[in-house]
Amino acid sequence: MLKISDLVKEYPGGLRALDGISLTVSEPQVVAVIGSSGAGKSTLIRCINRLVEPTSGSVRLDGEELTTLSRRALRRARSHIGMIFQEYNLVERLTVMENVLSGRLGSVSLWQAFRRNYPSEDVSAAFELLDRVGLKGRHDDRADALSGGQRQRVGIARALMQKPKLLLVDEPTASLDPKTSRQIMRLIYELAHERGTPALVNIHDVALAQASADRVIALSDGTQVFDGTPEGLSPEVLNDIYGEEDWSATIRKVDDDDNGDENGDTEAPVEKSKPAPRDIVRNGAVAE
Repeated sequence: MLKISDLVKEYPGGLRALDGISLTVSEPQVVAVIGSSGAGKSTLIRCINRLVEPTSGSVRLDGEELTTLSRRALRRARSHIGMIFQEYNLVERLTVMENVLSGRLGSVSLWQAFRRNYPSEDVSAAFELLDRVGLKGRHDDRADALSGGQRQRVGIARALMQKPKLLLVDEPTASLDPKTSRQIMRLIYELAHERGTPALVNIHDVALAQASADRVIALSDGTQVFDGTPEGLSPEVLNDIYGEEDWSATIRKVDDDDNGDENGDTEAPVEKSKPAPRDIVRNGAVAE
């Protein structure tokens, strides 16, 4: 369980990027974090694992207080928190398999890591994950030979290799085209539920958040202004979050997309029988 209480991040000069954020994630679910640029979304994600140090407040993961951990204890805690980045954060000159196995660096000795001598069960798990994320047979390809969507799939597999208690996902679709963005968000949703892992996803696309999350949290100027279901994002609520705008096209876009092409792209085909993300959310089931 993740429990955040009165979390504050204040920068020199008095700017408060986060101002008393409190939330609890007590079950495996995908929580989309939305809001305008500068609202504090990335800061929230990065304060949880202390890539950004919070000014005050509490972050507890399965009862352990993260904000007061020593450097060594924090490294141990981070080994149980998977992070998926907007810019992928892959080692370009390494192979897909080597990048995925780097998710186990916190669980092997320094000598094993230096020699890239991972246990056979880790290698088997990496092959299974590559198959699951749609990259079967690409294990020996260099990371710099992949497309953006394929790189993000490697990043997802690497994060899951940690066997995380929590997934933190920072703008995973910002550099992707709309179709690949939907496929990546669907994949994150399905894997989070398959593995019983809660996921916090910072995302700009309101329609994609509505279609791909169980729960939505909205920030505005560092404060929490909404916490509810995707269906609760009415035009009135969106006006409170972003300011006055005509949101009818955005809401229609979710319904239109559900009737759109559910075939995958050339990177990782998706079976036609899989429901659209909105259907997955409503039914509470994960498509296989």
